[in-house]
Amino acid sequence: MLIKASATRGYSVMATDGPLGTVSDMLFDDATWAVRWLVVDTGTWLNDRRVVIPAAVLGQPDPAVRDIRVHLTMDQVRNSPDVDTQRPVSRQYETGAHDYYGLTPYWTMAPYLGGFGYWEGAMPNPPIPAETEMENHRNDDPNLRSIAAITGYHINATDGEIGHLADVLVDDRDWTLRYLIVDTSNWWMGKQVLISPRSTRSIRWSEELVNLSVDRDRVKSSPPYDPDQVVDGAHDLDMIRHYGP
Repeated sequence: MLIKASATRGYSVMATDGPLGTVSDMLFDDATWAVRWLVVDTGTWLNDRRVVIPAAVLGQPDPAVRDIRVHLTMDQVRNSPDVDTQRPVSRQYETGAHDYYGLTPYWTMAPYLGGFGYWEGAMPNPPIPAETEMENHRNDDPNLRSIAAITGYHINATDGEIGHLADVLVDDRDWTLRYLIVDTSNWWMGKQVLISPRSTRSIRWSEELVNLSVDRDRVKSSPPYDPDQVVDGAHDLDMIRHYGP
């Protein structure tokens, strides 16, 4: 199921033996658009400490009770390496955290297909934009991105601005960012449209700007998006037919 990232904020995060806290944010890898870490506010349980939980141990969110269960114990989280969630998470921290949890680092595994290949007929991961790749992996530092921080970034088509990033749709089965939800503001009567990460050409973090590889007409004629309706496989295939591989 696809779920808005904003809808998960405040979800309870449950270890195998008790509550850990609430969802504060998600950190994603901007090369593959996969969620890598869940940021959890532990509240008074750990003196307001924030911890990051690897996506590999996350279960599916349950919207009915607003919680996410993780395959960890409270003690495992309590004794996990400290991290400053206000700063970019370094590869050095990720390596230590994966070692601590006994997990294989995601960057050492085969290419990750993620949500881009989940629906029948969907395309595999997009090519990594050169500008993003260079900035993202300079000095072997992945600089994982915060979904909360990127919300509000301006979105530019090849021939002009189309609006700003209002939210993202996350596939809760494999924890990938499937679609950017773009608010078209004053350009097109304030409608919301979906853009696949495959259609991003570059991301300029210092300018808070996402550049697309498609023009405004292509966006305007894309399959209509109704925020109150579930985005299913049929809609996914319509998007692929419209935008192409």
